[in-house]
Amino acid sequence: MLVKTMKKLAVFGVGVIAVSLPLSLQAQTITGAGASFPYPIYAKWASLYEKETGNKVNYQSIGSGGGQQQIMAKTVDFGASDDPMKANLLDEHKLLQFPAIIGGTVPVINVPDIAAGKLKLYGEQLADIFLGKITHWDDAAIKAQNPDIKLPNKRIVVVHRSDSSGTTFGFTNYLSKVSADWKTKVGEGKSVKWLTGQGGKGNEGVAAYVKQLKYSIGYVEYAYAKQNQLAWVSLQNKAGQFVQPSKQSFMAAASNADWNSAAGMGVVLTNEAGNESWPITAASFILLHKVADKPDATRGVLKFFDWAFTKGGQAAEELDYVPMPRKVVETIQQKWASEIKDTAGKAVR
Repeated sequence: MLVKTMKKLAVFGVGVIAVSLPLSLQAQTITGAGASFPYPIYAKWASLYEKETGNKVNYQSIGSGGGQQQIMAKTVDFGASDDPMKANLLDEHKLLQFPAIIGGTVPVINVPDIAAGKLKLYGEQLADIFLGKITHWDDAAIKAQNPDIKLPNKRIVVVHRSDSSGTTFGFTNYLSKVSADWKTKVGEGKSVKWLTGQGGKGNEGVAAYVKQLKYSIGYVEYAYAKQNQLAWVSLQNKAGQFVQPSKQSFMAAASNADWNSAAGMGVVLTNEAGNESWPITAASFILLHKVADKPDATRGVLKFFDWAFTKGGQAAEELDYVPMPRKVVETIQQKWASEIKDTAGKAVR
């Protein structure tokens, strides 16, 4: 949003002359849309960034599929997706992709008298619940895993995403790695054909349903679980350890990632090795056009994420996200400088 051009009045004799503020000093609004997974931290960053610079970031949480579609259609200045785009689509639409933040997806439950982190599940058991094979909370397999918890003889209410979602991609990618049955019957993707349950739009919608529906289970980004005071499940990881979601367990999963091993730095962090690794860890990605039709807007996006990488770490950790490692940020910034040009071929960075 542009500020008033009559920013300063200078008096010469009896005349008043309006002095326009240079365009480079005027406040700017950039627009983005996509994944709901990183929305809590993007909203926090946007608030802090505006306070410090006066510039605004208008980010709409519409799901990863929507974010990809909007940046391809050039209706936003940047797109956001938790499902990294494949090399052929990045090349076809001349898009630059880079990771912006790391977090974790957690199964959340609404079962009376079961506190956060107390219920333990194997990955295959989680898959069986979402396949509709395990239908009651006192199923023998769950009871055997949790002998100290009084489990009710109540039907499990399954809640999943109804929109095209990067959170769903990460969740179903994980289930495909730990359950051959899931991989065969459902598979992975931003949208899948669910065999049971009801859908909520966005992490917000799933969290609201689980909070409302007794004996339900769903999956959300960790910040949504904490904000909505939802109980989460402890999961067994690849190393055979039952772990809790936290920025430390997300960091453990991401610690050995090779960010140059996939197109557009699109590393998938599910079911990573390590005793402390949370098994449904994920990075969230930003998408930008390599040829900037609106270089000022693109420059504004780069300034925002440069600020976030430099000054947004504490805010990210307070919301239990993991900031991108410094070496990864340096690689990202090099890509900005070398790959993003205006229509005349001049570097935007």
